[in-house]
Amino acid sequence: MSKNLDRLSHRLSAVFGLVFGSSLNRADAQNKLARHIVALNGKTSPAEIITEVADCLKGILGYRLFAFVNKKNAGVDVWLDPRMYKRSIEDIIIRDFQIKDAKDLTYLNTHKDREACLEKFNLDSLVHYDHKEENCYSRLYMMPCRPISAFHDDVVRIVLQGCSVALSRQIKIEQLKDAATIDPLTGCYNRRAFDAQLIGHAAAADRHKKPLSVVMFDLDHFKSLNDTYGHLGGDEVLKEVSGLVRRNIRTEDIFARYGGEEFIAILSETDKIHAIELADRLRQKISALRIPFNNRTIRVTASFGVAQLGGDADIMKLVEDADSMLYKAKFNGRNTVMPGLIKVHRDENAQSLSLAKVH
Repeated sequence: MSKNLDRLSHRLSAVFGLVFGSSLNRADAQNKLARHIVALNGKTSPAEIITEVADCLKGILGYRLFAFVNKKNAGVDVWLDPRMYKRSIEDIIIRDFQIKDAKDLTYLNTHKDREACLEKFNLDSLVHYDHKEENCYSRLYMMPCRPISAFHDDVVRIVLQGCSVALSRQIKIEQLKDAATIDPLTGCYNRRAFDAQLIGHAAAADRHKKPLSVVMFDLDHFKSLNDTYGHLGGDEVLKEVSGLVRRNIRTEDIFARYGGEEFIAILSETDKIHAIELADRLRQKISALRIPFNNRTIRVTASFGVAQLGGDADIMKLVEDADSMLYKAKFNGRNTVMPGLIKVHRDENAQSLSLAKVH
């Protein structure tokens, strides 16, 4: 370890001797970089690691735009500063990483209150740096405040190397955790993880007196689909449907593969009415899905059951109620939601909202 630090120190000295004119500036910048490199090894999440990199490069080189993109097996993470230029850099990231849809990008530093001030930005002077580890590929985009020289490149690459090592280690840790909680085919939580999450979310809902609902759905005639297209076709459907659902629920919602072609979601701070509305939107989107497979197009529908946590916070009953509603949806012809769609209409005399079941 000490030999590695000595080699890093000698390399930093050589680089900063060329980059910075005075010995005072050189020593200050070298100390800053060394502190940031050491700090990277203590970070415990990708967001923390990339924030450290951003702070380091801003403090030493300065930048007007910084974006760090990390591609993993499960998707693409993006850290962006400032967020107001998201509209400009997003097109470049989608093109460079061959992303189908901007919804497939996960922003690690999302600030909802700043989304309204997005601006277009000239990216003519944007530069990028790549680094690859065994389990991740990273690209750093930067628009510097001053012209980039070869020596500035060295500073960025030293930082990026330290960042990639830290990210790779963190990804390995996350992969070990995911192996016990994530369904490998769909990337959703598995049933064991769902059960654990439901206990915690139900307890929180009961403690804070907030509503909590569960949506359970099952793909219709899935056995026939497997018989027609084979299990590879069935797997493709499961992946496409689960991806669609994840893109159309909140990040804080818990979505799991409950077993086979059956899925379930925990919707925190959501009552049954709003859960039914969400379930029907998902039902329509699944029904409209066209999945290409072996020069053919697969279509699929789903049946939904919805239930809300009762005052006794009985989670077994909650899941049983959702399962019972799903069974009724199947019995009622499939491709539907039970306990039924809800129409909301206004009682003009009472000046309040009232509800009526459609079916």
